Amino acid sequence: MFSAAFIWEPGTYDAEFNELNALIEAAAVASPGYLGVEEWKTEDGKRRNATYYWEGMEGLQALASHPKHIEAKSKYAKWYNGYHVVISEVVRSYGDSAFSHFTPSTRSAA
Repeated sequence: MFSAAFIWEPGTYDAEFNELNALIEAAAVASPGYLGVEEWKTEDGKRRNATYYWEGMEGLQALASHPKHIEAKSKYAKWYNGYHVVISEVVRSYGDSAFSHFTPSTRSAA
């Protein structure tokens, strides 16, 4: 399983951003092995994160090479005050099972 964490500081969004963002989200959901996304923002809203999960690298690569994603990346400075991406292989996932998650738990509940 792989994840891509997109961390950014928002700038000013416009209609073009909203349109591209919706198309990219749809491309992510339609990519092979897509499992889901988690999003958070800091309390002051100055930094945000969207972490996407896939069963394998194929889906992540499909999103990265999608034409609308490439277009948006070329225009990021119009909408973001900065960004950082972290690509990770998920090697373990566990919790107390109090809520569901799309990564499989590798530890049995106590």
